[in-house]
Amino acid sequence: MQITLEQWQTLVAVVDSGGYAKAAEALGKSQSAVSYAIQRLEERLGIAVFRIEGRKAALTEAGEALYRQAQSLLESARLTEELAHHYSSGSEALIRLAIDLIFPEHLTLCALARYAEISPFVRIELLETALSGTDEALIRGDAEMVISSRIPPGFVGDFLMRIRFIPVAHPDHPLHHLGRTLTHDDLRHHRQLVVRDSGSRSLNEGWLGADQRWTVSHMSTSILCACSGLGFSWYPELKIAKELEKGLLKPLPMESSSERFADLYLIKRDAHLSSPGVKHLAELFQSAVREFIKD
Repeated sequence: MQITLEQWQTLVAVVDSGGYAKAAEALGKSQSAVSYAIQRLEERLGIAVFRIEGRKAALTEAGEALYRQAQSLLESARLTEELAHHYSSGSEALIRLAIDLIFPEHLTLCALARYAEISPFVRIELLETALSGTDEALIRGDAEMVISSRIPPGFVGDFLMRIRFIPVAHPDHPLHHLGRTLTHDDLRHHRQLVVRDSGSRSLNEGWLGADQRWTVSHMSTSILCACSGLGFSWYPELKIAKELEKGLLKPLPMESSSERFADLYLIKRDAHLSSPGVKHLAELFQSAVREFIKD
C-alpha cells in the first residue's frame, strides 16, 4: 500500500472545504480529478472513507480517524520542507549562549521569543553563568555569544546596560533592628549570602567580609534564603523588584557604599565571522535592552 501526500491532501481538502466541488477549487483541480483521487485512496486503503448522507458525503468512523492523521502528516511534511529550506539557506542548527546571572531574565526571554518567531528551527542552549564562568564559556568555545561583566583579552564587546546592586535583608533581620545606619563592621557579624563562581578561576566581586557565609550555586536560591531571613546580600535591584514590592526584602540603611554597579557587555566569539543567526540574535538582545531602558 502506497498513499501519496497528494492523496492525503485531497482527503483533507474535501473535508475542510465541505465537498468535492469546493475542494477542487481550493486545489486548482477538476471535480472529477478530486473524485478519482478519493476513489483511488479508498481502493488502496481497502476501506470506505466517505459515506453518502442525502446529497452530501460524510466521513465514516475510519475516515474521521484517517482525516486527523492526515492533518498531522501534512503538517509534518510542511515543517520538514521548512526545515530543509532553513538549512539550505546556510542557517545554523544550534546557537549556544552564556549569560551572567545578573542579566534580567525577562530580557533574555524577550529576545529569545522574538528570535523563535523568525527562526523556529534553531536550537538554543542557554548556560546561566556567574563571574568567570561566563568568560570561560567564551574562551573554551562553549558559546557563540555571551553577556558578561568583563570583556576577556582578545575579544570585542558592546556595552548593553548597567546593573545596580543594593544590600538587602528580610525586614525582620537583626540588621534592620539596630535603629541606625550600618557600617561594614556591622555586616561582618551576620551571615552573608554569596553566589558561587561557575568558572574554575573563582573570582570574587564585591564585599566578602562577613565571617559567616553561605555560598550557593544560583542567585534564585540566594534570594530565597534572604527572603527567609537567613542572611543578607547585595543583589541586582532588577532581580529582586518583586520581593521588594511584596516586603519580603528591605534595603539595608548603609552609612556609605550602599549601592554598587556592574556594566554588562554583549560579546560574540567571533565579532567579524559570526553567523547571520548569531548576529540577528545579538541585535534582538540589544533591542530588548534599549526598549526596557527607554520605558
